[in-house]
Amino acid sequence: MAKQTRQRILDTALTMFNAQGEPNVTTNHIADELEISPGNLYYHFRNKDDIIEQLFARFEERMDAALAAPQGRLPGLEDIWLQLHLVFECIWDYRFLYRDLVEILSRNRRLRMRFARILKRADEQAHMVMRGLSQAGVMRASGDELAATATNVLVIATFWLNYAAARGDKDEHAAIRDGIVQVMMLLAPFLRDAERMHLNTLIRAYLD
Repeated sequence: MAKQTRQRILDTALTMFNAQGEPNVTTNHIADELEISPGNLYYHFRNKDDIIEQLFARFEERMDAALAAPQGRLPGLEDIWLQLHLVFECIWDYRFLYRDLVEILSRNRRLRMRFARILKRADEQAHMVMRGLSQAGVMRASGDELAATATNVLVIATFWLNYAAARGDKDEHAAIRDGIVQVMMLLAPFLRDAERMHLNTLIRAYLD
C-alpha cells in the first residue's frame, strides 16, 4: 500500500508539473489532487525537491536506455530514427525538466551534475554515431563537419520541444515528428546519393 501511494504521488506530481509548470505546483497541491493529507505525502517524500529527484531518476534511467547504441555493428539511418523517437518521447514525458530547467538546476546541485552527465553521454553518443555513419560509408564529411553536425543534433534534440511550445504547437505527436525530421535533415547534405534518396523516402512515408 505504501509503495502504491508513493507511486501515485510521483505519477500525479509528474502530470501536474508537466501541465502547470513545476514552480507553480506545491506539495499541498499534489496532496489535494490525490486527496491525501500533506503529512501522508511527507511520510514518503521530504519535500518537493525530493519528489523531483525521484522523477529525475526515472527520467535518467529511461534516457540512458534511449541512448544505447546498436551492438556489434555500425549504425544506419533507421537506428538514428528510432533513437530520436525514444529520446523525444522521453523528453516529452518529462518535459517539465526542460521547460523549467534553469530554475530546477540552479537550486539543486545534485540534479545539475546528473543532467550534465546525461548531456555528456548524449554528446558522446551523437559524435560516435556520426563517426559510425562515416565509417559505414553512409556520410561523406570531414572530422570537423561530423563534430559540428553531432553538436547540432544534440542541441536541436534537447531543445526542440521547448521551441515547439514557444511557437504555440499544441499537437504532441506533430511536434515530435517535426523535431525528428528536422534533426534528420541535418544529415542530408553529407549523405551519399543513395542514402539521401533513402532518407527522403523515409521522411515522405513518415509524414504521410
